[in-house]
Amino acid sequence: MEEIEKKFKCPYCLQKISMILDLSIGDTQAYIEDCEVCCQPIQITFTASEGALSSFVAEKAG
Repeated sequence: MEEIEKKFKCPYCLQKISMILDLSIGDTQAYIEDCEVCCQPIQITFTASEGALSSFVAEKAG
């Protein structure tokens, strides 16, 4: 399994948080994850290609 830690700012509280992303699945993944600081739902969308992160977006869900 190819995993990386991605650090980014929560779109709600603007605190820096991190998530572990599994790049082994490849293609585009999208899911909702709660912020570990303010607990608001964040829409996470990222694309992986050949074990590398190609794009990453964290935005307010809904």
